[in-house]
Amino acid sequence: MIKIPYEEIIAKIKEQTGISDTEIASKVQTKLSQLAGLISKEGAAHIIANELGIKLIEANGKIKNAYPGMKGMSIIGRVQQIYPPKTFQRQDGSTGSVGSFQLADDTGSTRIVCWNDQTKILETLTPGKVVRVTNGIVRENRGFVETHLNEQSKVIVDPPGETVADVPAKTLSRKSIKELQDNEGVELLGTIVQLFNPTFYEICPQCGKRIRASPTATFICDLHGTVTPDYGYVLNVYLDDGTDTIRCVFFKEQAEILIKKKKEELLAYKSQPELFEAVKTELLGTIVKLAGRTKTNTFMNRLELNVNSVILNPDPQEELNRINATQAQ
Repeated sequence: MIKIPYEEIIAKIKEQTGISDTEIASKVQTKLSQLAGLISKEGAAHIIANELGIKLIEANGKIKNAYPGMKGMSIIGRVQQIYPPKTFQRQDGSTGSVGSFQLADDTGSTRIVCWNDQTKILETLTPGKVVRVTNGIVRENRGFVETHLNEQSKVIVDPPGETVADVPAKTLSRKSIKELQDNEGVELLGTIVQLFNPTFYEICPQCGKRIRASPTATFICDLHGTVTPDYGYVLNVYLDDGTDTIRCVFFKEQAEILIKKKKEELLAYKSQPELFEAVKTELLGTIVKLAGRTKTNTFMNRLELNVNSVILNPDPQEELNRINATQAQ
């Protein structure tokens, strides 16, 4: 099933029918009661939309309409950033590669993930290029929407007869920690007051997804079967901005940026965690600017920030200008 957020389904029902929020909520509750234990709130809203003849998915090539679970997705936008390919070793000893680029239009942005031969397209891209992607598979990764390419996918650079408006640089709302709410993209400025040792976990060397141990002590990937595990890692940091503190979660590349270490160096802390104490000493008290999306950790009952951008040593003049502009309003 294609994963469309509950709030977006409700908004589309309301927009296309004029039904009030109260009546929609009543219909959802009735459907949940009828199918008790068999369906989620999102599923109930999806069924109601279908019963009312609501068109939830618009195949117009806009990034905002790319939902996890969609296949054969076609979108057009401008390249914002390019992430060079990295190589990995498959179970059979052969080498694969994965790279990506950020694509944006006037409705949003998404990361386009390229595998193996598809990574060659990255050599032809530059920021600002207009690109059409066809036959993409939309997935969710740590709360962010990505479009993955396969053998049937195509990336067309400067597609004939198609244009995309200039995409302004995306700016996130700067908030204080005490103002944060669940599931919003924000920018924070604060001081690192606590840093935990990295946590390591087994991942598939081909697709990068988490894998599980089998009873025979081998590791199984749902897509690639038995594999020799690679390792991912996550860092947890507490940030304080004077209004409150929040736990910030750094996965892989963002962790590498934060502690200024390459993957091979970071993996050394797996067998020698005591070496990480020097990193803690260096980073405690450091002022950083972070961007990401807030998410409620239901197990711990707290709000956290999943980080997707790290700026070390933010420009003091830029921050002073921001303060002056805010005071002048």
